[in-house]
Amino acid sequence: MKICIIGNSLTSLTLAKALVNKEIFVDVFCKNKNIDLDKSRTIGISKSNINFFNNNISKINKILWPIKKIKIFSENSGDNELIEFEEPNNHLFSIINNFSLYNQLNSELNKIKYFKVKYDIPFKKLDNLGYDLIINCDPNHLITKKFFSKKFEKKYHSFAFTTIIEHKKLALNNTAIQIFTKKGPIAFLPISNNKTSIVYSMRIKDGGQNSDIEKLINKFNPNFEIRKINKISKFKLKSFNLRKYYKSNILAFGDLLHKLHPLAGQGFNMSLRDIKKLLDVINKKIELGLALDQSVCNEFQNKTKTRNFVFSEGIDFIYEYFNSENKIKNNLIDTSIKYIGKNKYMNDYFKKIADEGLQI
Repeated sequence: MKICIIGNSLTSLTLAKALVNKEIFVDVFCKNKNIDLDKSRTIGISKSNINFFNNNISKINKILWPIKKIKIFSENSGDNELIEFEEPNNHLFSIINNFSLYNQLNSELNKIKYFKVKYDIPFKKLDNLGYDLIINCDPNHLITKKFFSKKFEKKYHSFAFTTIIEHKKLALNNTAIQIFTKKGPIAFLPISNNKTSIVYSMRIKDGGQNSDIEKLINKFNPNFEIRKINKISKFKLKSFNLRKYYKSNILAFGDLLHKLHPLAGQGFNMSLRDIKKLLDVINKKIELGLALDQSVCNEFQNKTKTRNFVFSEGIDFIYEYFNSENKIKNNLIDTSIKYIGKNKYMNDYFKKIADEGLQI
């Protein structure tokens, strides 16, 4: 069995590691052996996905920072929190630096005989290289433009700004804070006792100035004695879901399948759940002695497409729900969110969805 993965993104290497752990030969095709990773980017990984990662991909506990509590505010609510999620004896999810995770996976893969990195080749030659499956994770590849351009898309007319602030060391820094401001949601995500990652999604057309972002970070800073705001990165925000996941034995994957608003930190978690489903399909084929062919792509699409679409729409609904507060100009949204937060059943339900995704 031999699988080709196009692109060397974080999702590409995560999938490659999961496959080579099953002694499947994997070639990763890329234009450059190493990519220039943004060191200001972090991701949140849910508890269930951490367990999956540790058991099936790589041991990552040493580079995780656990989050035990989430507090949600709105600009209108001031210091009065709208809702709180907590796991005092455990953790809700963990934060990890993209750069650290990428380097760990890259280092481990390069020591495994089932893995090879190759430089990109012309699209016409792929069919002649004997791969059972071709998995495309590269949004700029010719395959993407040829087969995977049709999607359900929404533009937010917003930019996401990411940075890491350095602050006075805290005895405990395990509470994530999300504030729904009039310009968009800002999240403070601890990554150590003296560093916190920030993701600010702002409804602006031109991208804004870094000095303005720094002022807003200081304005909504909950309690940190900030000593330094590191380099600020930005990218345009949009959400989409691919209409069709595969063409023949070529499967689109990762951010090519779905992209969503970062307010809930679910993008990479969705890709990890997709990897679980793909491995389930591949494992079943291997157990039955069947070939890894187009049927893998078809079964994967049947298992994930509806679930991914509904989940993505749910994240978009949350964004628009909070965004509507600025339009109706009353506290109805705050009141309804507080009610959900006080309802134990609803609180537990939302924690379960954030951890495991939709079970449909």
